[in-house]
Amino acid sequence: MTNHSFWYYFFSLFGITLARYFLIAGGAYLLFYLVLGKSLANKSLRLKPLMSGSVKKDIELSVLSAVVFAICGAFIISEYSLGATLLYTDLWKYGLWYLVVSFIAVLVLQDTYFYFIHRIFHQPLIFKWMHYGHHRSGEPTPWSSSAFDLPEAIVQGLFFVGVSFIVPLHFITLVAALVIMTVWAVLTHLGFEVFSSSSKNNWIGKWLIGSTHHSIHHRKYKVHYGLYFTFWDKLLGTEDPNYENDSH
Repeated sequence: MTNHSFWYYFFSLFGITLARYFLIAGGAYLLFYLVLGKSLANKSLRLKPLMSGSVKKDIELSVLSAVVFAICGAFIISEYSLGATLLYTDLWKYGLWYLVVSFIAVLVLQDTYFYFIHRIFHQPLIFKWMHYGHHRSGEPTPWSSSAFDLPEAIVQGLFFVGVSFIVPLHFITLVAALVIMTVWAVLTHLGFEVFSSSSKNNWIGKWLIGSTHHSIHHRKYKVHYGLYFTFWDKLLGTEDPNYENDSH
């Protein structure tokens, strides 16, 4: 990898992060809200109309978050160039099997990290300045997927900074995890039930977090703190007791 300045990496990653956000979140909003909205009305999870100005506010916070994520990414690459991280580029260094194992490990680690920091963010003493921005729009849209207050964006970004120093990861694995994170965040904030989320007879809804599962969090605040998996909510008693019995 050719070495460049920190600011080269920053501006490149800022552009990529914004493009990813507008492509995935904007594309989902265009498709589900403007093109297919009426035909999918029976799949909508919204209980209230979209708040005036909420999309604009979510985009503003997401651009701010993109700045933070770009700084984190530029730091990671700069440190990689100095040989300080555990990132690598040789596919055969640990074997192809390790790509799969490390990818799953990153998702599990991120889900665990997210669950506990998310639960902390909802503590009344820090909620207003750590996490309020994400809930400011009420019921979410795809634009809400990256809408974080500055302190939260920093804490979120630090996960990938930390993991690049403690877990050997191929760049392909790292990029794949970032893409999955973006797509999953858009899915959980979609506001439409794209697959049946009743977990009574559905292993997907039972173990994976979808738009129905996360929409309950945005309404009730005190339940459903996970990112990808329902494991921690089940284990620590923060899953809505009605979730597994109702289709919501």
